Amino acid sequence: MTDIVDELQWRGLIALSTDEDALRKAFADGPVTFYCGFDPTAPSLHLGNLVQILTMRRIQQAGNRPLGLVGGATGLIGDPKPNAERTLNSPDVVAQWVERLRAQIAPLLDFEGPHAAIMVNNLDWTQGLSAIEFLRDIGKHFRVNKMIAKEAVSRRLNSDAGISYTEFSYQILQGMDFLELYRRHGCTLQTGGSDQWGNLTSGTDLIHRVDPEAVVHALGTPLITKADGTKFGKTESGTVWLDPEMTTPYAFYQFWLNADDRDVSKFLRIFSFKSHEEIEELERQTEERPQARAAQRALAEELTTLVHGAEQTAAVTAASKALFGQGELAELDEKTLAASLSELPHVQVAELGPVVDLFTEVGLVASKSAARRTVKEGGAYVNNVKVAAEDAVPGTEDLLHGRWLVLRRGKKNLAAVEVTGA
Repeated sequence: MTDIVDELQWRGLIALSTDEDALRKAFADGPVTFYCGFDPTAPSLHLGNLVQILTMRRIQQAGNRPLGLVGGATGLIGDPKPNAERTLNSPDVVAQWVERLRAQIAPLLDFEGPHAAIMVNNLDWTQGLSAIEFLRDIGKHFRVNKMIAKEAVSRRLNSDAGISYTEFSYQILQGMDFLELYRRHGCTLQTGGSDQWGNLTSGTDLIHRVDPEAVVHALGTPLITKADGTKFGKTESGTVWLDPEMTTPYAFYQFWLNADDRDVSKFLRIFSFKSHEEIEELERQTEERPQARAAQRALAEELTTLVHGAEQTAAVTAASKALFGQGELAELDEKTLAASLSELPHVQVAELGPVVDLFTEVGLVASKSAARRTVKEGGAYVNNVKVAAEDAVPGTEDLLHGRWLVLRRGKKNLAAVEVTGA
């Protein structure tokens, strides 16, 4: 691999750095032990977290050692939200979420070999710490005027919600994490999102106060934005999670497949592990033949495989093709079919009725007369079979897994009917 700093720059992954030249030298002299932290404030990680995990993976592949920190302590506090206090979760809930997040991070890092990753939990060095020790040994190194100048804190101080001492103290806890990992593992770099820059530099400042000779670094990745102005990692149904029970592998695949042509180049560079040449070729194909969606398809397949495995990717790609008449719907397993149909306009009915009624009810056409016209023109399909008669009525034998019909108008307009009384 080329110089890892050059690689991260090419991929658009460096927004902020404490000293880029010094960091470049540290990597050249390496290996560097580095860490990134993830707080269990939800039962799953999401696509924003995936940026950080894959950045860790890149740095590890360049010959450096990652520490994956899941914050059993900081997760009990939560970093300051922009406009309001976080709802505090119970220790039992946080402990459960710690294990869930660890299980999501672990498959994406390498835990063998000379640069084997290590998972750590900051509860290990905070739960036995008394309030007096915390204030004397850690708190004395922080200056309140600098703490309130941090963007996350100043924004809250200027809001109607204000900020509690609990969330105000979050940056001290995160700073202590870097100090502990520096002492325990020789960790000299923390990575994270640029929106966490104040927390990242709390750690470097603390280490410098405790050990003025220390050479440590912070690296912030940019906030990812979408060309259409909507928030990255969000869909109409909500956040795209890594947990397959919260966002199905099919919905995860579709998120990448539906990426805007204006965004796909950026997404490839940030998320894909393809070579520069492969990415530039996909960028060229997007520019010359955008309708083929070659870049989106490549990205969707790579990331779904990375997060959910090759078997799930094969299932969801088969479903995606089958929905549009390029495969057998009946061959899809029930779970994958259910996940794919949940992404479509759909209705529930107690019993089957005429095709024209179903097309109208699910919204594929505006009226029954429009539905009849669609059938007459040869553009109506049920389970990828062309409807030949305007008075056609599907039978229970047509139901997929005894529950569903897939309706299609033309080549691309899809909807689903679920029969609840059959």
